[in-house]
Amino acid sequence: MTIALSERLRQAAADLPAEGVSLQQLAAAHGPAAQGTLLILLAAPCLMPLPGVGSVLGFGLLAMAMTFWRGASAASAALPQRVGEFGLSRLWATRVLHMLARFYAHSGRLTRQRLTHLTDGALERCLSAKVGLMAALIILPIPMGNLFPALALMLLGVGLVARDGLAVLAGAAMAALALLFSLAVAAATWFWGLEALALAQQIPSWIARQL
Repeated sequence: MTIALSERLRQAAADLPAEGVSLQQLAAAHGPAAQGTLLILLAAPCLMPLPGVGSVLGFGLLAMAMTFWRGASAASAALPQRVGEFGLSRLWATRVLHMLARFYAHSGRLTRQRLTHLTDGALERCLSAKVGLMAALIILPIPMGNLFPALALMLLGVGLVARDGLAVLAGAAMAALALLFSLAVAAATWFWGLEALALAQQIPSWIARQL
């Protein structure tokens, strides 16, 4: 399935209109919407330096987390209207589609149905918490903070698409790494911020000594 999807995405990239497309149109290139493919679609652009993408798609991912929490069926998966209207230029849409095509091509060779109990609906509350936490990290203005959460969500998404529990576990491990990275950045910012504040407080006394 993922290899066929890869070919369809490459063809969609070649057929893009010159004026660009919305995210909803990119979603249509996937075929029927499903929770796994929408997770991947929303997470992939977060790996690129697109202005505002983290905020808009992060809220879209939060909406997906709520979908998981409510236990909605995969057939009812859909992009929120505001997220679906998010526009991409032809250049960036092409890059996103080619990235997705490569991702599906590689994952199609590596994934298979295994540990399928990890992809069943019984764990939707757990998946909801992971998606919501990663979405929050994407929204936060953390330097390079989108990288690990987006990768975690893409692994989770392909695990759901291919019913591969090992990919879901890999996504969980990447999510843990994303959380640790964000905490480390926050701690470093706090530490250096306090150091800078202490230094700033010493400036008046230093100036007084020079006078």
